[in-house]
Amino acid sequence: METTTTTLAEYLFKRLHQLGVDSIFGLPGDYNLQLLDYVAPSRLHWIGSCNELNAGYAADAYSRVKGIGALVTTFGVGELSAVNAIAGAYAERAPVVHVVGTPVRESQESRALIHHTFNDGEYKRFDRMQEHITVAQAILTDHRSAPAEIDRVLQQCLLHSRPVRIAIPLDMVSLRVPKMALEHKICVPLPCRQPQLEDKALKAILDRMYSAKKPVILVDGEVRSAKIMEEVEHIVKSTEWPTFTSGFGKSLVDETLPNVYGVFTPRYKDFIDSSDLVLCFGPHFSNTNSYLYQTVPQQHKTIFFHPTSVQIDSEIIRDLPANHFLPQLIGHLEVAKLNRYTCNFDHPSSVAPPDVQASDLVTQAGGFWHRMSSFFQEGDIILAETGTASYGANEFRLPPKTRLFKAVTWLSIGYMLPATLGASLAQHDLIARSEYHDFLEARSILFIGDGSFQLTAQELATIIHRKLNVIIFLINNDGYTIERAIHGRNQGYNNITPWRYLKGLEFFGAPTEGEYAAHTWQVRTWGDLEKVLTDERMIKGKGVRMVEVFMDRLDVPPPLDRILEMQIERENGVQ
Repeated sequence: METTTTTLAEYLFKRLHQLGVDSIFGLPGDYNLQLLDYVAPSRLHWIGSCNELNAGYAADAYSRVKGIGALVTTFGVGELSAVNAIAGAYAERAPVVHVVGTPVRESQESRALIHHTFNDGEYKRFDRMQEHITVAQAILTDHRSAPAEIDRVLQQCLLHSRPVRIAIPLDMVSLRVPKMALEHKICVPLPCRQPQLEDKALKAILDRMYSAKKPVILVDGEVRSAKIMEEVEHIVKSTEWPTFTSGFGKSLVDETLPNVYGVFTPRYKDFIDSSDLVLCFGPHFSNTNSYLYQTVPQQHKTIFFHPTSVQIDSEIIRDLPANHFLPQLIGHLEVAKLNRYTCNFDHPSSVAPPDVQASDLVTQAGGFWHRMSSFFQEGDIILAETGTASYGANEFRLPPKTRLFKAVTWLSIGYMLPATLGASLAQHDLIARSEYHDFLEARSILFIGDGSFQLTAQELATIIHRKLNVIIFLINNDGYTIERAIHGRNQGYNNITPWRYLKGLEFFGAPTEGEYAAHTWQVRTWGDLEKVLTDERMIKGKGVRMVEVFMDRLDVPPPLDRILEMQIERENGVQ
């Protein structure tokens, strides 16, 4: 009996679609053109980006919303343009599949001197470069093993929530392979029970929880990649213990819950240090996610729930995948045995921003980030770029069913504009699948500085072209303000060329009339901001809307304000 077959390219793309990829990003190149012929027949939408770096950023954000993302680049020049994005996805655990079209096998085996190479016949350098920033790789050279290699790599991507690379030579794209395996979905392997380890961990954790008099919960960003958001929120609700998040973890639990107090900033350090137990879920303690390590909880008081292990004091109990172990903990937890106590902090939702006059200039101290919270709606995806926006976003009060993405560890400036493309498309694709909280429409809202915007501005054209529902607040503080705060507040290297930013929408193809007409505003005062936020064109508009908010070049939120003060003190000789 003849085996039913498909092309190797279709096999790969159909696998991606099975895993939830509906939109795939990238750029055409001479070594991937034939590969791209199979995107549409595989029911994927091709999203041509303005460059490969932006495509990588977009795929990264798409994966954080959708669970997996993918991009296609050409060999050498194309893939290396995307490497920075792939590295960022590795650092912050975003499951991205990087598909690379490579020269035909004959060229590689004969060490032919061809374009996009180093002209020395060495083709393997590109493979080795990405070994350091991907969790698995497949270099396809034999059609018999290729489907199994694809499945292996995709499984590793899902298992570890990190990028992978698949290289397909041009002459293998259309080779026939059996399609039988497509009848079975790729699944993350189920963990086996480890009774001794599980019993040991459960007893130790439950004993600590039942004896704690002043416990707290800290939710960090790796609860997303560990796929334990629902379990963590259940624990937060059922214990009613005071709960804080890191900047990376912000929005991963419902901030309207009465015991959720927002981001763990240094102002809460004494309270956290005075607790006798901290349950820390999904820790990601980079310096920029922990206020220079000030908000890392004390080890001897903390139980750390990592993706595949639990740490109690200094002991690490391994082989306990969090998404398998936490349901067991919840099943054994007797809530009646837990101590409840009253926290003296005001809930963030009850704190009013400072009083201002309509004619006053917009400032950080005047509560810009706090005031923006009233604009947010359920279902919004909110993105905050590296710099003042990233730190300011810690002050947001978020409605339920919103997601915040902010710069955390990799901090590649310019990331958030292409990321908005990816996140908005993921939002759109989930709505099309009826998998987005029953919403029929939703918005993506970007906060980005003028310096970061200039790095990746061209991807605004793709957002416009795709008619995505995106709102951009561009913070025009005349240059690299975060760098001014760190060093060189008056130095020319922190200046940038001034642009007429609002004219960019028309330049990049936004319509000036009709249903998707672009709208722009400038904001200098609180009165200006109020008019923008209540404008019917803003509230009911579709497509791209852009607001330029002017702030002083040295106007920064905490903790950047203290860093700036220290710089000034050094300049003045104050020790």
